[in-house]
Order: sequence, then C-alpha cells, then structure tokens
Amino acid sequence: MLYTQEMIESIKALERTREKRIGEVFPPLPPSEKESLLKSFHPDYKPGMARPLRVGVNKGEMAVNEIADLLESYSFLNPEERLKEPDFRCDCLVIGGGGAGAMAALSFLESGGKDVILVTKLRLGDSNTIMAQGGIQAADKENDSPAIHYLDVMGGGGFKNIPELVKTLVLSGPKIISWLEERGMMFDKKEDGTMVTIHGGGTSRKRMHTAKDYTGMEIMRILKDEVWNKEIKVLEFLAAIELLSDEDGRCTGAVFINLETKEEVVIQSKVTILATGGAGRLHIQNFPTSNHYGATADGLVLANRIGAKIIFIDTIQYHPTGVAFPEQISGQLITEKVRGVGAQLVNRNGERFIYELETRDCVASAIIRECLEGRGVRTPSGNLGVWLDTPLIEMKGGPGTIERELPAMFRQFKRFGIDMRKEPILTYPTQHYQNGGVLINPDGETTVPNLLAAGEVTGGVHGRNRLMGNSLLDILVFGQRAGRKAAQIVFGLPHQNQSKTLTLNHLVKFHKELKELGIPPDRKSPLILPDYRREDRRGKLPWFEC
Repeated sequence: MLYTQEMIESIKALERTREKRIGEVFPPLPPSEKESLLKSFHPDYKPGMARPLRVGVNKGEMAVNEIADLLESYSFLNPEERLKEPDFRCDCLVIGGGGAGAMAALSFLESGGKDVILVTKLRLGDSNTIMAQGGIQAADKENDSPAIHYLDVMGGGGFKNIPELVKTLVLSGPKIISWLEERGMMFDKKEDGTMVTIHGGGTSRKRMHTAKDYTGMEIMRILKDEVWNKEIKVLEFLAAIELLSDEDGRCTGAVFINLETKEEVVIQSKVTILATGGAGRLHIQNFPTSNHYGATADGLVLANRIGAKIIFIDTIQYHPTGVAFPEQISGQLITEKVRGVGAQLVNRNGERFIYELETRDCVASAIIRECLEGRGVRTPSGNLGVWLDTPLIEMKGGPGTIERELPAMFRQFKRFGIDMRKEPILTYPTQHYQNGGVLINPDGETTVPNLLAAGEVTGGVHGRNRLMGNSLLDILVFGQRAGRKAAQIVFGLPHQNQSKTLTLNHLVKFHKELKELGIPPDRKSPLILPDYRREDRRGKLPWFEC
C-alpha cells in the first residue's frame, strides 16, 4: 500500500458508500447542464488560453497559445540560400511512422504505386498509435449501423465536425476491421468466434473492438509487419524541418535533420503525405500528457508555413482519466475501458459526481470541478485527483476480470505496489489529443496541391471533442484513403514531373510577416522533441548545435 494516511481515510469513505453505489443508476447530463459544465470548467474555455494567429494563410484562426507560439516562428532554413541537391527522390514521401503513416505507405503500394519512402523522426511505430489502449470503433453488429455511429460522432464533437469526413469515417469502419483481421489482428472474441464489443464514452451502441487493453499496440504490430514484408524504404531518426514547394506552390518534398549526424537530408517527391501526429508534448496549460515523446505539433508548423488551411486548433482533448498517483507515471493513460467495464468515479467523500460514460470533455470537466471545489484527493506533491473505484469491476464481473480485460492497467499499477483489484486508483485529466489540425477532404487532400495529410495532424473529423476508439479508426481510414489518392495523383502527373525546381519560396513572405510583427529571429520551429532538461542546463538542442 503506497497511499498516504489522508488517502487511506478517503478510501474508507469510498468503501462505506460502495454497497449503495454498486446498483446505482447515475443519469446522463441534459444538454443545458453539459454546456454549463463545459463553459465553467473545461480548460478550452479558460480565458486567455488561445489567441488569433497573426501571420500566414491562417491569420485570424484561433490557436491555443503554445501552438500559436510555434506557428509564429521562423524556419531553421534561410529561403535565400541555395538548397542542396536531393539525397533521395521518390514518387510518394510519407512523413510519420505511426499508424496513419504506415497505413498511407501500404495503401500507396496496394493502389499500384511503386516508389514510396516513409520517414520518421524516431523509430517506425514510435507514436500515439502504439500507446492506444481501449479499442477501435466500427458499426458492424446487427443492432448498430454507420448511421447510428455517425450521430454519435457528430454529437460527441459538438456538431462542429465536417459531415463528409464523419460519413467517410463511419462507412469505412467495418472494412477496416476486416482488413485488420485478414492480416492477423488478435481481436477479443467470444467462444463462438464473434467479436466482443463494448461501450465507450458517448456511444449509444457497443461497437468498441478490443485486443485487451493493448489495441493500439496490436494494430501497430500488424502495420509494422506489413511495412517490413512489403520492403518499404523506412528512414528513421530524420526529423522534418520544412516542406519544399515549386514555382506553382505545389508541395515537392521536405527537408530533414538527421538527429544522429546533424546533417540535412533533402527528399524530393511528387506527392507528400503528412502523418506527424499531435501536440501532447507541448503540455498545454501545463497539463501532464499521455502522448509519446515525438508529439510536438511539427506537422502543423510545416503545413501552416507552406500555406495549408488549419482548423480547430483552439481545442484540445484532455482525457478524463490520466494517472494522478503514483507521481512517477503522472499523466499516463488509464484507459476509458476501465470505466467501460464498471469502475466508478468517486470524490474524496465517497460520492459519485458524473455518469462515467459521458463524453470525455464532460467527464474531464466534472473531475476538474470536484478538485477545484475542494472534493479532490491530494497527492504528496500537492496535486489533486479523484478515485476510480476499480474493485467494483471484480465485484460486477467476477474474480479475474481485471487481469483478463485490463492486463496493461493491472501491471501499470502493480509495479508500484497498488493492486487495483482491491484498491481504487487516483486519476486526473491528462492532455491526450489534438482535436483540430490540417484541413483535409475525404481523400486526405489539403489546400496545398500534392500535399496530403492523415491522422491526428488533421482536423475536422472529430469536431471539438473526439470519442474513444475513433482515433484508431481515423488513422486507418484516412491513412488508407490518402495513400490511395497519392497513387492517383502520381499516375496523373506528366512523366517528367520532377524536373521542377525545388524552392523555399513559401518562406519568403512568411518570414517577412514575422519580421514586421517584431518576432525575434531566434524563435524557431518545429520543436522536434520536448526539452525536459533542468532550467539551468537548457540551451540549443543537440541536433542544432552544428
């Protein structure tokens, strides 16, 4: 038992109300109360957290301050200097080694394309995909349909989603599940072979397909195996620092920095797919994060500078249940599946305060409210959280349910001496997902010719709040469609397309605007990796010291 005496006293209060709570039906919030809760406690509504962008094609678009700072920064490259000759040439360049990037590269080949290079700043698979736990949504049961799935997605996103993107997402769901299963995905199944499906927050049907609580890892295993089997060229530890354009404003490749040798690498391509993921490692409003180390909004920076339209970057998803204690793993995810299989949220007095499967924005807001109004549980370092009453899972599902359904969660806490079968666990919201991003159409095309995008770097699919299980579906649906469209673009180009000059022309006007605004010339982006060094030891990051 790691818990402090204060925590133990709170657990006793929780245990006293457990018998009453176990059969309690907690009603969902009516729309008016939801809106009031969000406006009062969700971090997106905190005054001063966002501002309009002041430069570039997205001037006037609202952005959270941390992203706005990166978007209003200079490139590491000087557009007046001559570019080196390309180190590689290819038909299709995919930037990003997570689920969306891998799927896009595979789809390009499956659509008849032949010459694709996948570049990633860390290793193939280092991404939020591999960290996703709870499941992937798809409406493939008799009591469900893509139309019902569509309504859930739109409602979850506050009806701000782009309808055509949502339609594409939900109609493609069942085919994606089949695509994964045909390649060996180990979905959870009943004895008769039918797939197990569960609820997630905001879903009206049980359509979450799972592989225990390792769903993202299992999907990434399939994708990595396929990438290696197809012998796709993969270049690792190359971080994209700028996109290239030609005289007509079309995207023609990218410039990278080799994180090991510090050398610049230029790749010329006929079509480029951005799949760089999200922005969790910016720690918006100082929240902890569940994201991997590479999630630093690099794709947003590059897309914005080349002139691609961006939307909804003033909204961030804070997953309701990040780890609040033990503090060594603060911010790591406690999958929504924990609530889906029966755990209840309880404050320090042993009281429930929200229907656990409300949409994520509402549940996160309710937890923040409990803590701000004095009903949170304090950790040794002074942070706050509320309880997830996990022993209820075993009481409802029988002994062994947690180890069978949530093996990753069980091990995550057991290694710190907490047995979630017998003790509740402490939780607080953690920065989890970038709701907005690069605007795309259903084929993944951006507003810049020959630049496509897929996955968390994009915006519009999920509106202002994503539902559980739709991100894994998103990366596969739109990764696949972007790869297919890229092949079509390549087939339609003149044979000698790569004779166009490579330029950084798009930077000339952008840098001029920054200078007129008085932005200091040493403010540069993308960030590439977060800097967790001590304050007194910070300086130029190692790969820019040359």
